[in-house]
Amino acid sequence: MFYRPADGHGLPHNPFNAIVTPRPIGWISTRGADGADNLAPYSFFNAVAYEPPQVMFASTGTKSDRSGTKDSVANIRETGVFCVNIVAYALRDAMNATSKTLAAGTDEFAHAGLDKIECATIACARVAVAPAALECRLTSVVTLPGEANFVVFGEVTGVYMRDDCVVDGRFDVMQFQPLARLGYRDYARIDSLFDLIRPDEK
Repeated sequence: MFYRPADGHGLPHNPFNAIVTPRPIGWISTRGADGADNLAPYSFFNAVAYEPPQVMFASTGTKSDRSGTKDSVANIRETGVFCVNIVAYALRDAMNATSKTLAAGTDEFAHAGLDKIECATIACARVAVAPAALECRLTSVVTLPGEANFVVFGEVTGVYMRDDCVVDGRFDVMQFQPLARLGYRDYARIDSLFDLIRPDEK
């Protein structure tokens, strides 16, 4: 089938998220100017540059108690920092719990029963048991077409890796099995790997 998004897809559910898969999950922790911590998952997330290391995540939609956006973007605008926590398969239920729409100022760490620890380079908390975390300083917020669509870019100023996930000098994702977002209500975990040698790598 073929459809033009402006005309609608005619299916019971929007297939867009199922087509663009798998997507890594950026579990974004922020702190508002009032000192309240927030934690929320975003599946429009990725790394975008090596030198200096940079990441992005996109926020879509609004909350009734935030002016035209969600808690994460509002907090980042106030403080200029955020942390990306990597989601292990074992943390899937806690991650899902933090996706609930809660009142601004509610601590999702507490809501999900997660311990937190202070970041080293920014004034923000991170998930204590996460296999890795990227501490970031805001570089820009880009407004996209559509209602309340924003892309947040940040430069990574600190990298945390859990000691048990570093094996023989490499960050070993098999030690924690990353969670990936698919379409609809579907998720996947990375539980196998294979190598491909690029043609210009001899």
